[in-house]
Amino acid sequence: MTDEDGAPGADEGPAGADAPAADLRELPAFSDGRNHSLPGEPEWPVEEVVVEYDEGWFVGGYDRVEQPDGTEKKYYWAELSPATVIVAVADDRVLFVEQYRPTVRNTQLELPAGIVESGESYTEAGARELAEETGFAPSSTSLLQEVWCSTGVLRHTRGYVFAEGLEPVDVDHDSNEFLAPRAVPVDEALDIAREPPTNDATLEGLLLAEREGLL
Repeated sequence: MTDEDGAPGADEGPAGADAPAADLRELPAFSDGRNHSLPGEPEWPVEEVVVEYDEGWFVGGYDRVEQPDGTEKKYYWAELSPATVIVAVADDRVLFVEQYRPTVRNTQLELPAGIVESGESYTEAGARELAEETGFAPSSTSLLQEVWCSTGVLRHTRGYVFAEGLEPVDVDHDSNEFLAPRAVPVDEALDIAREPPTNDATLEGLLLAEREGLL
């Protein structure tokens, strides 16, 4: 059976159970067509994949895996589309956004970020998200690093993008975005980002940019 959103119900068998192990990495499919953070080919045998939750943009479930000692274990995962995080610099200032995060119930000063849409690269998504969230579009972007995030539970990649040559454009926030741009002096950006509450994406992005000599 399925729920009203078309996701497998609790009584339904594993999704793709009859597929060969090499094909299981392609499950689940995002219903809105966005990109995937797909896992690699399994080194340990995957006996089945079960999708327990599918909201189109967020999918959760588990792989039943045979471990090296022959025992089996369910490894739970949540898959999200890849995200882009932007370190944007202009006039010796770094662009942040201040926004309330209901999931952790606090307001954070963060680097602009967002989901990579279908067909976009990290840099293309970064330029779009920067314009949407701050009102500034970059003339150039470059990818600093791609990483896997919280690998104990997530199937989610993140691309850190450096942007410069900023020009003002009209702001077009998503319906669930309530944020305010903030410009922070480059030499204060890391110290400000380390003040609680903070988050991994902001710190990682600034540290990568600093390591590359961009801050």
